[in-house]
Amino acid sequence: MAISIELVKELRERTGAGIKECKDILEQTEGNMNKAIEILRERGIEAAAKKATREANEGLIGVYVHFGSRIVGMVELSCETDFVGRTEEFGKLANDIAQHVVALNPRYITVDQVTDEAVAESGQTREKFVEENVLMAQPFVKEPSRTIEEKLKEAIAKFGENVVVRRFVRYEVGA
Repeated sequence: MAISIELVKELRERTGAGIKECKDILEQTEGNMNKAIEILRERGIEAAAKKATREANEGLIGVYVHFGSRIVGMVELSCETDFVGRTEEFGKLANDIAQHVVALNPRYITVDQVTDEAVAESGQTREKFVEENVLMAQPFVKEPSRTIEEKLKEAIAKFGENVVVRRFVRYEVGA
């Protein structure tokens, strides 16, 4: 099946994958955009696992101030190079995660930070506690079908660098 350049361009814009990879996947999926995106997403997750061990010492701080200026979230989002850290897309991701912090108020970044004592004090099951309190396990507020962890893995695949949430803070007036 002949794949049009417009279809390749659309897949590239939607996923950030290389032109040849987009063309090859579209040929493999016989032009099915959704299947092609899913395959690229799976490959991105595999690539993200390989990049997760690389140092991420650059980046920026994303900030979201909620309407009325009574709640603010800040997130330190790190990457490997200042080139990626200065891109508009990386900045948008940092700000989106800061907005998520304001909306869902996580207490921990990763599951391994959760203590048995915290779970016991909450009176919840560990699974429910993790879902409600661990940033990486929470459904992304702007796209609930994916977790923050999945969102970061997609960013790693797209940027070609390790991307890490180093820390976050949420301030609320009167809290």
